[in-house]
Amino acid sequence: MAFWEVMLIALALSMDALAVSVCKGCAADRADAKHACAVGLYFGGFQTLMPFLGYMLGARFSSLIENVDHWIGFILLLIIGAKMVLDARGKASEEMDGGVGFREMLPLAVATSIDALAVGITFAALGVSPLAPPLVIIGATTFALSFTGYIVGRKIGAVFQKNAATVGGTVLMFLGLKILAEHMGWIG
Repeated sequence: MAFWEVMLIALALSMDALAVSVCKGCAADRADAKHACAVGLYFGGFQTLMPFLGYMLGARFSSLIENVDHWIGFILLLIIGAKMVLDARGKASEEMDGGVGFREMLPLAVATSIDALAVGITFAALGVSPLAPPLVIIGATTFALSFTGYIVGRKIGAVFQKNAATVGGTVLMFLGLKILAEHMGWIG
């Protein structure tokens, strides 16, 4: 697999994580390098782990995962987004949680990396070897974009802080709908 092909895959897989990182930054009380790094590590780590797991599962399970990956991503993003919107409407803006802890980040990291699992299965089916270089490129790209997205989101959030969590939750729900619509063939 050519470097440019791996980079295109990495960028495509990173887009959902980037969007969610911007949303997390919008809802954050503060955005420093430590929090941005945590966001980058969660998203970059899962974007590295999931293709590896997909590769290990192999082509034998590809039809099962391809049939449900869009539903898993859709449901997780819909639930997380709805919770953000409901929390934003129920709390004062200064009390909103834009946390980057395990409980906040794990479901987001899983939801945004489900497609990467299918990519790993594709890598297995194509016989991609060695596997480490594509995994490193995917993880590093996602880390860099998520880190930057979190910082940018915080800058945007400082301007629109009152509605940032509502906007962020709405974006997550639309991302879930986008995943579902793409896999159902409703959009290209």
